[in-house]
Amino acid sequence: MDLKLPEDLANLSELDEKSLLEVLTGRFTQNLIYTCKLDCPVQVSERYKCHEKKSLPPHIFAVADRAYQSMLGRLATGPKNQCIVISGESGAGKTESTKLLLRHIMELCKANSQLEQQILQVNPLLEAFGNAQTVMNDNSSRFGKYIQLRFQNSSVKGAKINEYLLEKSRVVHQDEGEQNFHIFYFMLAGISTEDKEIYGLLDPTRYRFGQEHMVQAWRVKYAEVCNAMDMVGFEEQEKVDMMTILAGILSLGNITFETTDSDALKVSEASRGWLKATAGQFGVQEEDLLKSLTCTTSVTRGEAIQRLHNQQQAEDARDSIAKVAYGRVFGWIVSKINELLAPKVDCDVELNEIGILDIFGFENFAVNRFEQLCINLANEQLQYFFNHVSPSYMENSFTHARFAPLFQDLFLTKPIGILSLLDEQSAFPQATDRDFVDKLNSKFKTAPNFEVVRNHTPLFTIVHYAGKVQYNASGFLEKNRDTIPANIRELFINSVTPLLSVLFAATISRTGTLMPRKAKVLLNVCVLFSVQHSLSFLMEKMFASGPHFVRCIKPNRSKQPDQLDSKLVMDQLRYNGLMETIRIRRDGFSWRPAFKEFAERLVCRRENRDFLSSLHQIPLCLILDSVCCCVDYRARICRRRFLSLLVEIRRQRQAQREREEREEEEERRRQQLEDERKRRPVPLPRKKKPEPRPRSVLNTIPKAPHLAPVPRPRSKLFEATPFDNELNASLMLQPIDEERMKEKHLKKTNTIRWFKETQVRKLTRDGGFPCWFHGMITRRQAEDLLIDRPLGCFLVRVGQSREGYTLTFRCVLSQNQQTSPQIKMLKPLQKHQQ
Repeated sequence: MDLKLPEDLANLSELDEKSLLEVLTGRFTQNLIYTCKLDCPVQVSERYKCHEKKSLPPHIFAVADRAYQSMLGRLATGPKNQCIVISGESGAGKTESTKLLLRHIMELCKANSQLEQQILQVNPLLEAFGNAQTVMNDNSSRFGKYIQLRFQNSSVKGAKINEYLLEKSRVVHQDEGEQNFHIFYFMLAGISTEDKEIYGLLDPTRYRFGQEHMVQAWRVKYAEVCNAMDMVGFEEQEKVDMMTILAGILSLGNITFETTDSDALKVSEASRGWLKATAGQFGVQEEDLLKSLTCTTSVTRGEAIQRLHNQQQAEDARDSIAKVAYGRVFGWIVSKINELLAPKVDCDVELNEIGILDIFGFENFAVNRFEQLCINLANEQLQYFFNHVSPSYMENSFTHARFAPLFQDLFLTKPIGILSLLDEQSAFPQATDRDFVDKLNSKFKTAPNFEVVRNHTPLFTIVHYAGKVQYNASGFLEKNRDTIPANIRELFINSVTPLLSVLFAATISRTGTLMPRKAKVLLNVCVLFSVQHSLSFLMEKMFASGPHFVRCIKPNRSKQPDQLDSKLVMDQLRYNGLMETIRIRRDGFSWRPAFKEFAERLVCRRENRDFLSSLHQIPLCLILDSVCCCVDYRARICRRRFLSLLVEIRRQRQAQREREEREEEEERRRQQLEDERKRRPVPLPRKKKPEPRPRSVLNTIPKAPHLAPVPRPRSKLFEATPFDNELNASLMLQPIDEERMKEKHLKKTNTIRWFKETQVRKLTRDGGFPCWFHGMITRRQAEDLLIDRPLGCFLVRVGQSREGYTLTFRCVLSQNQQTSPQIKMLKPLQKHQQ
């Protein structure tokens, strides 16, 4: 009977390397390939629905479910972009895990059938063009990809693929036991005889770039690739052009060179037919293609200079064309997929995102070249990201023994990092790979992660997080430059094959992405420079997302089923840091439930976080059962009291509402009476008689003794009051003309300004005004001042409605009324003082 093994490594009673290896080995022999060291989401695949979380065995679907629920904000945190990082050695199962994650996420979001199939068909299409057989893995990803799934609310609206570091050198060279990219074998095995004539293909065994025994499975794979291109949305002409270019790459690889007796270089007689076939498949002239392979044309001071190649340079030019052509075909496929799967929504709509990173694992071959350096650099970045977000990095009680990240100190430091030195040497045409290695030895001979190799071959060793790797620097500078000679670029831009012309007219961005011809041209973009920028952009997106990790462990290097190499597994556990992570999760807060589960189960128990330890879950559940019984009894008693209190509260609230309604009605009546009282008309009071001025010329003139006082007749300018007659009373009750009042006030203001600006200096004498000048007074006030004075008395005043002076004097007319003639100006004023 099989021993029951824990599904969560944090539940191990004794945590050491031996017990950890025993658990993983035991589960592997029982065909249980998934084991938890982190949280396990509640809902996984169809067979897991309606099950309790504790009954669910570990599965990669749990990671997809947790990422999807976290993106929607259904767990403890709010809505946030998510990323799933799949890491492990080459051949550990990262690509297969990516397929399972994509399939389950599409199922969770109930995607539209067409869009779902388009997204799912992306993986087999990219595998055909980007995967190849290596000594470590029969389906090894020779590029990295970051799949971004775009969601609006809970529905998928599109996808985007970011590709990294395609191993283009595999097109022209494969080590022993390895193969070229899958698509060449699929195409040679699956294309019909009629189509082979169209593309110019011959027997597969005759091609140097794809010489392998054909198998039946490759024919099936070619049909799957064609179906995937149809499903994603490639047009028929685009597929024909693409297959024609691939056929041209195969023919190009068979071109060989030889030297004549005069040391001149020419194409061998056996490969003349291949040269002609290549020119036809690429849509260029045979003579132009031969010229681009055997010589280089440069322009100096307006003069074209041709330099003939030797045999090695001609072969390098041939391989360069093949690598660049294949690399740009692959970049065009990715761009086409992104164009067809772009979300069909407005640009202003904010979309959520789940990213899945499937990137090549750490590599350490017998001979490690430039490609392995780029791959291991990317893995160093991912290891740094994992360390940064892992609990060992955030736990304050844990003492860190790590040094600064390797890639930060050794690779990225400027100006003496490995990347900076390689870019610097690549800028010098005369620099060699030996010069580059010598600079590394002089700069990093004392670095703890660098070892000098004394050998005539340009070698150096770097101590990575996964172990020591010795690199052969032969070809580093040329591969880092990755330049296309101007004559080759111009040749293919003018190709009659539309797709090939578009590919060579395009430019490469800082992140290595194929860009349209109209885009800004970036000169001298080295490979490692674009790698650094693309990885920096990737890290920025991942640090802004919620991380989820899938660690893939490779059981053996022989690629045999049901075999486990304990030493190999233990080495992977060590450099992945799994032991440290499990220990912290177990000793710390290893149980990390979803917020809903936490609130439903244990939110009422404690005020601290001690119960989050995995060892306390079972005792707490027993305590919880007893607490639930007490809570149920108390709830019944409290409910009875609550119902009686509820009745009383409702009665009091009803009485309060009735009292407030009565008060509101009384207040409304009182307000109506107050408004009626305010609307009643009020009679205007009589104006009081103004007091005479104390100082006036009138005081110096004696009264006439022979004249008896005459009662003052009423002036024509009398004030109308409601007590005089009904007509006047009705006029006074009429509303005031606001426009007329404003006009009157404006005239008065203008008169005052005229007097102050033009007349004050003329009238002022000895610090004051003359005694006969009474300033701005009304006509009624002037009459009141002269009413008791003898005939001939006068005064001068300023009018209120116009600029100028008014003379008012006492005289005898009909009905003894005063006359007030108006004068505009009095010059000189002294004539009117007597």
